[in-house]
Amino acid sequence: MTTAAPPIVSFRDTVKTFPATAGLVRAVDGVTLDIHAGEIFGVIGYSGAGKSTLVRLINALEPVTSGAVLIDGKDITGLPESELRRVRAGIGMIFQQFNLLASRTVAGNVAYPLAVAGWPRDRRRARVAELLDFVGLADKARQFPSQLSGGQKQRVGIARALATNPRILLADEATSALDPETTQDVLDLLRRVNAELGITVVVITHEMDVVKYTCDRVAVMEDGKVVEHGDVYSVFARPQHPATRRFVGTALRDRPSPAALERLRHRHPGRIVTVAIREDGAATVDLTRALREHPIDGTVVYGGITEIAERPYGSLTLELAGDDAAITAFIEDLSRSTTVLDLGTAAAPLADPDAVGPRASAFSSGDQGGDAR
Repeated sequence: MTTAAPPIVSFRDTVKTFPATAGLVRAVDGVTLDIHAGEIFGVIGYSGAGKSTLVRLINALEPVTSGAVLIDGKDITGLPESELRRVRAGIGMIFQQFNLLASRTVAGNVAYPLAVAGWPRDRRRARVAELLDFVGLADKARQFPSQLSGGQKQRVGIARALATNPRILLADEATSALDPETTQDVLDLLRRVNAELGITVVVITHEMDVVKYTCDRVAVMEDGKVVEHGDVYSVFARPQHPATRRFVGTALRDRPSPAALERLRHRHPGRIVTVAIREDGAATVDLTRALREHPIDGTVVYGGITEIAERPYGSLTLELAGDDAAITAFIEDLSRSTTVLDLGTAAAPLADPDAVGPRASAFSSGDQGGDAR
């Protein structure tokens, strides 16, 4: 994927309102955003943030209240239904609850959009066989959805969404109903769809782990607005908005929550600092050097490090023991190459302004943070 590619989806000061008891609710509130052809783009937000409404504006399942939505440079706002049908033919969609037809076989579900599009029977049969082979379900063609696991149902949903050769695939919370192992299998399939078929994938999710594993770029939504967007590594490594910082904290859990920090202080009376690990890993080299050069003892007591876009990301929390002046000199030295957060001591504690409590995650990367007991 190259971000130099032209936008395949563009929002321009896009607003979508819904009537409510207390007046109008702005589910999408003045969004301006480009999604480039050939990328996997994530839209993340907590429940009610407006992300699902935003994705429904792409295929005009919801009409825009004001502003514009452009698909391949064409403004679809206000198009008649006959023209919208042609636009939708180039956009596939998969859903959290699969939305398969219970009365049709796996092959019948995949063939359904082809029949609606008027494909002749022989072409339908060949296309269905091709797609079921692609998603790894060639041996399930004659089974019904009730005979499938959740992951298999979602693979059928993906095959059906790909049937008419769309240029865009929308995945609205497509893994939220799946267990962690099945989630990774489905996300791997979406990555294949993007890499091998060249399809632009838009992933709607409330899980930062899904974005971290799958996406090239991400937009964070809150209260109908896009509060932050950029490439996934930049958003993770340098989050600017409080909502983004909350998502980052839940994804890796590399920094101790206030409760965990209190437990650490109880067990470790020295100065506690958190050191950010970023970019090419130079921070770990500098940390080793600084510990060697300064007359202090440093012990890792908490942390977590993972990879995003083949670059390390995370942090290590250490207890530092030694003379106060030596510790201060160590922090100043290390701060020249990375971010060092001074959390103080049990006697003189300092708060972490970005600390988050534990949250459940639907997709576990295995890179869990934790304290060294």
